[in-house]
Amino acid sequence: MVPTVEWKNGAVRLLDQSRLPGAVEFLDCRDYRMVANAIRHLKVRGAPAIGVTAAMGVALGAQAVTATSYDEFARAVAGICDELAATRPTAVNLFWAIERMKRKLAELRTKPVSEIKRVLTEESQRILDEDIAMNKAMGKHGAALVQNGQTILTHCNAGALATAGYGTALGVIRAAWEEGKKISVLADETRPVLQGARLTVWELMQDKIPVTLITDSMAGALMKQGRIHLCIVGADRIAANGDVANKIGTYSVAVLARAHNIPFYVAAPHSTIDLATPSGDKIPIEHRNPNEVTTLHSGPAIAPAGVEVLNPAFDVTPAALITAIITERGVFKPSELSSQFSA
Repeated sequence: MVPTVEWKNGAVRLLDQSRLPGAVEFLDCRDYRMVANAIRHLKVRGAPAIGVTAAMGVALGAQAVTATSYDEFARAVAGICDELAATRPTAVNLFWAIERMKRKLAELRTKPVSEIKRVLTEESQRILDEDIAMNKAMGKHGAALVQNGQTILTHCNAGALATAGYGTALGVIRAAWEEGKKISVLADETRPVLQGARLTVWELMQDKIPVTLITDSMAGALMKQGRIHLCIVGADRIAANGDVANKIGTYSVAVLARAHNIPFYVAAPHSTIDLATPSGDKIPIEHRNPNEVTTLHSGPAIAPAGVEVLNPAFDVTPAALITAIITERGVFKPSELSSQFSA
């Protein structure tokens, strides 16, 4: 799989996901504002990948700070952190990664600025490496829930493209496939930005995992026909009570799954669990440009000019609709998260 984000020749190199599947192109960010712009404009997307990219953006910005005293240097880095944190409001991994970089900065108060810059870069790479390891552990835990011959429905893209590598929901699918289970995937197109059609399908085809693209509105009918055996999605933020924010349309899939007695699983690392947010109604929901709805992936208009548009990027699935949450530490009921991840 092509790396989603990495250090390359002193720059943060991102796979430009806005160009997929038509072209595999890379964006070399040589200052932190380029990183912020890439996050804001979906050049990189997916909660874990955003977190890793933000951490690297902090480290990249720190390299350019000319201050020699710790206090002046720390103030400049704090400003960089604030700009990166303002890019997208819903994915908690963004804030988790930035706070981790801030804590590392505070630990280095007595060190020379040159050493601090080096350690911040190392810390961002560590966050990337840990993300891949967590995804693989998550995949192993989740694969046990998948039986040979099953068809899995997934919504949006929660694969290697949405992480530092391997994936969350698609990581579970990958792990089951690697175990030799003959499974297949139905991928929702995921309007309006089509992450399922453009990214999930592309990613699974690269790995030769059987995948069929469907429109978002087909899921219920296919469930009724018995053609879907379980649902696995990712998450952008999980509240303390187990409510899950994920790409718009996820809630509808969960309601349909409950109506048809189909298991509905969420796969996410501990960095997506936000114990400071008590419930889903406290999760900020990003609203994006109406053009995403009125045009087809930046193409020709598909709606009359001037129409009023709602474009929330995420919705919240209540914990009561979620069978279990798959993490790198194991599989838990939503009600168990607070006790399992409080430390």
